[in-house]
Amino acid sequence: MERLNSSRVSEFVLLGLTDSPELQIFFFVTFSIFYLMTMLGNCLILFTVLSTSHLHAPMFFLLSNLSLIDICLSSFATPKMIMDFFAHHKTISFEGCISQIFLLHLFTGTEIVLLISMSFDRYIAICKPLYYTTIMSQKVCVGLVVTSWMVGFLHTMSQLVFILFLPFCGPNVVDSFYCDLPLVIQLACIDTYVLGIFMVSSSGVIAIISFLLLLISYIVVLVTIRDHSSIGSSKALSTCTSHFIVVLMFFVPCIFIYVWPFTNFLVDKILSVFYTIFTPFLNPLIYTLRNQEVRTAVKKKISIQYFTFGKTVPHYTVNVLERS
Repeated sequence: MERLNSSRVSEFVLLGLTDSPELQIFFFVTFSIFYLMTMLGNCLILFTVLSTSHLHAPMFFLLSNLSLIDICLSSFATPKMIMDFFAHHKTISFEGCISQIFLLHLFTGTEIVLLISMSFDRYIAICKPLYYTTIMSQKVCVGLVVTSWMVGFLHTMSQLVFILFLPFCGPNVVDSFYCDLPLVIQLACIDTYVLGIFMVSSSGVIAIISFLLLLISYIVVLVTIRDHSSIGSSKALSTCTSHFIVVLMFFVPCIFIYVWPFTNFLVDKILSVFYTIFTPFLNPLIYTLRNQEVRTAVKKKISIQYFTFGKTVPHYTVNVLERS
């Protein structure tokens, strides 16, 4: 063991998305804009939910936590990828690589459980409305969020407990823009085929089971909505549709990456970009565009900030805007 540890590689080489200088400039500009908009959009949702009293409801509490996770998920690798577009040697330390794997599986595991919690919230609200306030109490909502982070932590530790003891003494080239389990485990100096299939596919199985549970729950909700033709049902349908779009965007790339591991196809990089960059970017857009309450609250906050900082107005005018 000492011999293996002494010969362990000190860094990994990240091949990134492309070697073309023209494409690197294009990706640098594109992903920088997407990352900035992701931060602004999700921070705006967080600020709006926390500072708007009538949004202190279970659904919006869970939504704000989803925005927090999206901020984390888009930040564990995207800033380094953006900086690496102008680096001649795209490297990451062994510790940094392990940290990326830890953070990736922590945030994805947490988001999976949080999405299940959000579907549970919609199920109770639509199928058992009389018991909603009793079941979805503040204590339950906090418990769901804490459970999400605990499950995410346990999941990522179950992945790392094996990889930390693998000997990495030779190959160190990772064909991606960040470190992930399917690619890094192949670089170990021992035969890891069986172990790799078990570890990586377990993530795929978890994703598939979670997706099926969410699919069943939303089918039940949609059937319930179909039997009630009213304005409230139309609003519930819009909310559930936005939730399910987010579920599809998150789970489809995960399932493809982890159910069919150990491939070096370009589609793997595209899917990785999609659920680490595009999904956190699209989530706030979907929720603000399809949810009237969030959209109205966001517009009100923006207008208040405009009147407060863009123009000099009497203090009572801002107070009226906040109460309206």
